[in-house]
Amino acid sequence: MTRRPVILAVDDEPAVVAALTRDLRRQYGEKHWIISAGSGAEALTAIKDLVAKREPIALIVSDQRMPGVTGIELLREAHKLCPGARTVLLTAYADTQVAIDAINDVGLDHYLQKPWDPPIERLYPILDELLRDWHSSTYLPWDGIQVVGARWSARTHELQAFLARQLIPYHYADVETDARAAELVSEHGKLPVIVFADGTVAVDPELKQVADKVGLRTEAKAKNYDVVVIGSGPAGLAASVYFAAEGISCIVVEKGEIGGLAAASPRIENYLGFPAGISGPDLTRRARDQATRLGGEILSLKEVEHIRREDPYRIVTLADGTELVANAVIIATGAAFTRLPAIGADRFNGAGVHYAVAHAEARQYVGQDVVVVGGGNSAAQAALLLIRHARHVDMLVRGKPIAAQYLIDALAREPRITVTNDTTVTEVRGEDRVSEVVVNQAGTVRTIQTAAVFVFVGVRPSSKLCGDVIVRDPRGFILTGPQLEVDGKPHPAWPLARAPMFLETNVPGVFAVGDVRAGTIGRVAWAAGEGASAVGMILQYLKGWDPGSRGGAEA
Repeated sequence: MTRRPVILAVDDEPAVVAALTRDLRRQYGEKHWIISAGSGAEALTAIKDLVAKREPIALIVSDQRMPGVTGIELLREAHKLCPGARTVLLTAYADTQVAIDAINDVGLDHYLQKPWDPPIERLYPILDELLRDWHSSTYLPWDGIQVVGARWSARTHELQAFLARQLIPYHYADVETDARAAELVSEHGKLPVIVFADGTVAVDPELKQVADKVGLRTEAKAKNYDVVVIGSGPAGLAASVYFAAEGISCIVVEKGEIGGLAAASPRIENYLGFPAGISGPDLTRRARDQATRLGGEILSLKEVEHIRREDPYRIVTLADGTELVANAVIIATGAAFTRLPAIGADRFNGAGVHYAVAHAEARQYVGQDVVVVGGGNSAAQAALLLIRHARHVDMLVRGKPIAAQYLIDALAREPRITVTNDTTVTEVRGEDRVSEVVVNQAGTVRTIQTAAVFVFVGVRPSSKLCGDVIVRDPRGFILTGPQLEVDGKPHPAWPLARAPMFLETNVPGVFAVGDVRAGTIGRVAWAAGEGASAVGMILQYLKGWDPGSRGGAEA
């Protein structure tokens, strides 16, 4: 039988802890083990005991004002003992600033002012989301999908990355440390092996086989849609949510990971409405669930080859030959980090050299030294996530860090992260796995011992599907709206008398949003805002639909 995750309630006032425990049991007692502690010291003892017994701790709700060990002191130690547990601080109104400071100091997930009555309005909605986030990112070894493989196998990493980016919980068992995993791989003679929840075993499966098994949609329900959205990053998902809410038939086509680069972000600190920040996977999961609940359709593992214009329609052709017919199209394919231009980097791709990091990858490097290449927000967030598990992180920056100030401050507070400026990686070395990198630091060549290299440099737009149909700038970013003007006049490729809308490309009815568009700002909120804005423009475009007019629309 699956063990129930623990929820720990802590308060030094007997009446308060009793009330909190009662409310927690009423809402969560069926699926969670609710325990309580009457002091910070007692709670620390309980946490150490639970960790020693390998009991999963999902949530800790603690009062701040306690004698001896305060709530913040308790949660700081708890973060070291059970880093995945979600944490909530109970405060008085006068302690609000203390709680806000704790978000940066101890990675606090949320704070609540007492009293929390009625709990159905002030307690449960917050804890529901935190527990949902915990369950979506916690892989219990006795339940669900299991991936059996080797840490240094590129195919193992590909399957893990696919499941993680599709927000599908799984447990990883390594043949080097798990006797049962080694026995299973020996039995089938090949790795990786996936054991699904129903007991079905797949040996070195293709991604489509896995997608079909776990319930992802890999074939479109129809051939004709009002709108086709290409890409499922924040921009594409935002558009899908609003189209679905408006009753517009819409399909999102995604060739890789849902959420794009945002889904790989360990923590997004500047998204409106999340004072404690939110992880990229959690934000992506919420957006996906919202879109599908409202009736949106998301098509996985399908690559768009090109778009063509057959007035009054726009035809989206997939790599497998499938054609989707739409009245309008949104290109929201985002951007990707470029390959590390170092000798040996491609050889270890997926087997020690990574271009994203999630909890699954970070956990593989417990107690080891790793390298992060890059100086932007993504690199800083990756370093802060990795240091939860790794022994030491070397962050190598070609120039100077350009990450947000709050991230630079967080890096400075972590003594086990070393930031080195004016440094480039010239070579990645190893036998069957990465063992060291050669770097050039302002003219001085040296070697760094490392178990892995995480790369976050050189963002490039994912705009290959545009071909010669859609106008791009020299770097490959798509031009829209006023950007299409040449010397104050309409671009020669623009066919209509009216000017293109702000997010419209040179092909009427085809819009571009997010990181793939020229002039955009590489922020999650900005991308989501552009996706939402495109919905309004397309609704205007569809209202002006006139099959007899040149280009199919004169909106």
